Amino acid sequence: MAEFRLETERLVLRDWRDEDWDVFFEHTNTPAVMQWLGGVFDDESREAQRARVENCRARNGFCFWLVERKSDGGHLAGEMLGFCGLKRADAPGSSVTGEIEIGWRFREESWGRGYAKEAAIAALDAAFDRFDAERVVSLTVEGNAPSWGLMKRLGMTRRPELDYADDRFEPPWRDMILYDIARDEWREDRPQ
Repeated sequence: MAEFRLETERLVLRDWRDEDWDVFFEHTNTPAVMQWLGGVFDDESREAQRARVENCRARNGFCFWLVERKSDGGHLAGEMLGFCGLKRADAPGSSVTGEIEIGWRFREESWGRGYAKEAAIAALDAAFDRFDAERVVSLTVEGNAPSWGLMKRLGMTRRPELDYADDRFEPPWRDMILYDIARDEWREDRPQ
């Protein structure tokens, strides 16, 4: 399978390489980044996440992609920023199992600079244009205002009827809230 790669003005979204994982966890497995994602991972959890991403890619042809800042002299030039991409929703008890889900996780030093939005726009374009999604869902927990704030800025709509409890987690990480956007909505009102 050919390596997946998307470029935006400032970013590269691409498939993972073996050497990426240690750097990714070094920058994103921190208390601040993991506050709403189940807490800092131990070694076993890091290996499980890597396996989930790699298996997702093998199964679907896509998954969460590594995000790098282009080497253009800007903030964090040439650095790994985190991930953003698509997967098939597969959490136990999910109300949207099998649907295309968008997700992201960025290192703290990159927050507030529009990188997550830029990457998410590219990922949503790919979902609708390359992977033929009818709609894309996204989920988080109520306390993760930066994440659901981005969902709103992307034009996604809150869907409380799709909320569910992910029993793998305890509160505050258990109760998932969902947003979605349909292909026609995205094409009509795509943010810039």
